[in-house]
Amino acid sequence: MKKYLSIKFLSAFLIVSLISCETDFDNPNSASESVVLSTREGVLAVAVGLKQIYSTSGLRFVIETPAITTREAATTTTFINMIELEDGGSALPNFNSNVIGLWSNMLRVVKISETILSSIESIALEPGTRSGLSAYANLYKALAIGNLSQNFEQVIIATNDNNSSDFVSRQEGFQEATRLLNEAILEIEQQPVSGEFTTEIINNEIDLQNTLYAMLARYSLFAGNYNEAIAAADRVDLTKISLFNYDALNINPIYARVILGGAPNFKPRDNFGLPAELVEPGDGRLEFYTEPLDAVNPNGLPIEDLAGFFDNSNESIPLYIPDEMKLIKAEAYLRMATPNPTAALALINEVRTDTSDPLGVNAGLPAYSGSEAIADLLLEVYKNRRAELFLTGMSLEDSRRFGRPQPSLESRVYTDERNRNFYPYPDIERNNNPNTPADPAI
Repeated sequence: MKKYLSIKFLSAFLIVSLISCETDFDNPNSASESVVLSTREGVLAVAVGLKQIYSTSGLRFVIETPAITTREAATTTTFINMIELEDGGSALPNFNSNVIGLWSNMLRVVKISETILSSIESIALEPGTRSGLSAYANLYKALAIGNLSQNFEQVIIATNDNNSSDFVSRQEGFQEATRLLNEAILEIEQQPVSGEFTTEIINNEIDLQNTLYAMLARYSLFAGNYNEAIAAADRVDLTKISLFNYDALNINPIYARVILGGAPNFKPRDNFGLPAELVEPGDGRLEFYTEPLDAVNPNGLPIEDLAGFFDNSNESIPLYIPDEMKLIKAEAYLRMATPNPTAALALINEVRTDTSDPLGVNAGLPAYSGSEAIADLLLEVYKNRRAELFLTGMSLEDSRRFGRPQPSLESRVYTDERNRNFYPYPDIERNNNPNTPADPAI
């Protein structure tokens, strides 16, 4: 009953906080934002809802949008938004609903996180509940800013009510994400979270401390802070996992897009969408994430059926894969001013030969036997990231960072490994925010 009441209470808040920014209509039957956020129960309900909105509608766009762009997945529908994404090139419109969905859902998460952070100091809460809520809101704000920075050249890191938020570079976005995560880590180290927070907010699904370390490692790597990335990854307990769990009311968002109703919007590409030379026969991750299907999509791209974390309506989706931490460290060792290829190779082999991953993502391959030149080891890291972290939303960031071939300006070049570098800014932002930058060429 408590969960049901929280979701009901959250709905009232979401009607006010998420729709009021787009219209000026008053709904006398909805709770006002000030009422919702002036009570302990209200803030706790909003925190529960923050996870709900991110893990359902938000995560759908985080995973699906770059997956089509980088050929991890191929469209199997006539919906124009998916066709536009697969065609890519400079013709991708600002009104593409996936681009809008990615942008707007992440900004909603930023806004809700900011609202929690601005409300908790004025409400009577256990110290450990307050520190937990603060760290939790910082985590989601960091995730949202990080996702924006992976997909757009410039991003918003703080919202306002005047439709005039400033843009910063994506690198500044990653730096802000790491700042928020460091702040969250310090907060719960100084004041451990309460049992109330653990029970009512994260419900023992998310290991908050390890997730904060893991996200700090991820965004430190993307920001080019290699020592910090290694240090954060070293702090992650690789035996612990954090999950977004789903149920009959809130189903797995990728299952909903690929399997539900037998009318898929997309399916995974053969070999993770990678060139043949970057995929090894016998890689157990192929069997984990996909099931064989002798078929092609309307554009002639070979496709498979989807498995892994997405083949059931209530299948859990992890916030991170444990071996991501090893691949972060391997890449960081190779990109440092004084590279350490020996340490990197040892980590690569731990991932390649893994047969005991707590989530079941096991390559089960022999140790690496190729060239140990830095460039070749980096390529090995890339191909393992694409296999290990399939459909996690990081493929576009990875494709650029590892210098994979540039996309064509033209649309419908299906041999491109990726068909965009960054997405155009949605017209809903451009039409309202005078600070919106010019779109990238590609």
